Amino acid sequence: MTRRNPFVIQVGSLLFFVCLVLHASGQYNSNVWSADLGNGEYRNPIIHADYSDPDVICVGSDYYMTASSFNCTPALPILHSRDLVNWSLVNYALPALVPDSVFSIPQHGKGVWAPCLRYHDGFYYIYWGDPDFGVYMVRTRDPRKDWEAPILVLPGKGIIDPSPLWDEDGKVYLVHAWAASRAGVNSLLTVHRMNANGTQVLDAGRHVFDGHDAHPTLEGPKFYKRNGYYYLLAPAGGVATGWQLALRSKDIYGPYEEKIVLEQGKSAVNGPHQGGWVHTPLGEDWFIHFQEKNPYGRILHLQPVQWVNDWPLMGVDVDKNGIGEPVARYRKPRTAMPEKPQQPAESDEFNSDTLGLQWQWHGNSKVVWSALLRGKGYLRLFPVNQPAHASNLWELPNLLMQKFPAPDFQATTKITWTIERDAWQERKAGLLVSGNNYAYLAIAKDATGYKLMQVRCVKAASGASEEIMEERRIAGPSAYLRVQVHAPDGQCQFSFSENGRTFEPIGPKFAAQPELWIAAKVGLFATAGSTVRHGGYADIDWFRIEKPE
Repeated sequence: MTRRNPFVIQVGSLLFFVCLVLHASGQYNSNVWSADLGNGEYRNPIIHADYSDPDVICVGSDYYMTASSFNCTPALPILHSRDLVNWSLVNYALPALVPDSVFSIPQHGKGVWAPCLRYHDGFYYIYWGDPDFGVYMVRTRDPRKDWEAPILVLPGKGIIDPSPLWDEDGKVYLVHAWAASRAGVNSLLTVHRMNANGTQVLDAGRHVFDGHDAHPTLEGPKFYKRNGYYYLLAPAGGVATGWQLALRSKDIYGPYEEKIVLEQGKSAVNGPHQGGWVHTPLGEDWFIHFQEKNPYGRILHLQPVQWVNDWPLMGVDVDKNGIGEPVARYRKPRTAMPEKPQQPAESDEFNSDTLGLQWQWHGNSKVVWSALLRGKGYLRLFPVNQPAHASNLWELPNLLMQKFPAPDFQATTKITWTIERDAWQERKAGLLVSGNNYAYLAIAKDATGYKLMQVRCVKAASGASEEIMEERRIAGPSAYLRVQVHAPDGQCQFSFSENGRTFEPIGPKFAAQPELWIAAKVGLFATAGSTVRHGGYADIDWFRIEKPE
């Protein structure tokens, strides 16, 4: 393994040095995806990564956004922009999920659902629904710093997708939807009164809209007020097949008029809905929403918004039916403070004593899983024991993963696998593509020496066993591991190198698969058998996202 001074530019690493400098300043210029076309226009998606159920606000000249994080931690990502096109990942609002007794092991598809981000009276608020516990809230005066501990505002099962509204008369309201898997009913929107601080619901709630007749799977409402109207912007029709619905009323409890304001139409953007509306300082209106894209997850689009007779029209009304369709490219929002091209961070040289913000664990993390020491220039992962009953990685929380950042990319890392006291049995570390089906390339050791294993697991959630697809002997404990990912369906090919220059394919191609509600991810792991006591560690010299060679 190479020990590097972070300020030394090695051959072939100029790009990563530049990215390191930008990362230190809060910016990261991706070389695999950019929405900014450099000519005053942008293309969609603005972020080709899985930021599901986005919500966005404007405070001064700053835009902030958050998204669902489900079982992954840290949770509730905080993204920042000055132009709604170029975004950086600047923080997380929730270091660990609550309660820890539940989320210390992976709870796939549970946790943080559809958060709502708001600014009121000097505080930034995020409300979200945990389908098994109820509605939580966190707040802060500075979104880049620590957020207060979560408060359970409304306990209950199946209560999801909350959104608060502070009215001009001082009253505070909360709207939410229902998850049929827990509550036994869905497609209803319910409004509650809250106390002045937004920390407690004061009543049992009143249903204000029923989507069963024309808008099935109605969910994700966002509360707004404009020109005397209360608005509920809510998606309906299903994640991949639905539309964006706008509801309005002069009375917060209704009755609400309804209008579809965004649909797929003849565009290639399926299910365009679930997001947030924002009014800019220069008087423009925009809507950020997601598109479901299979293994790549729920990627983010930006649509212009016009108000016509006090109804929002999102995108462009191509067929003149009064309903907007998504734009593929458009002029950038007007802004007094132009933003440099950037995307959420991807590569990591591990030259800091903290992990890059792109990394998330699959459950609440423990400090003993890894070590990042100042001046060392590498990440050290310690193997975590698989549960005795587990036949694969599905129940391991120590998977250190990040989102797929583009349709086509490659992830490369250098790993040195150290065995202590020659306790080599049932230990391995490697490069992983996670999902309902997953695959990895790992370094291990046996009585003969070091080896690489390319492994696949199909139907991991059902307890399927792993299958070794190919093994190769290597001369020593270090190797360069790589996976290339290609559109349209996330085809993955693993390869390896012992010199860092010439890579050899290993194992067959693998089609990446999403998990429950989240996309496939790429990252790192180190594991040991259930009866292994301790010993060994993997040193990760760097992790780099590039265009495929």
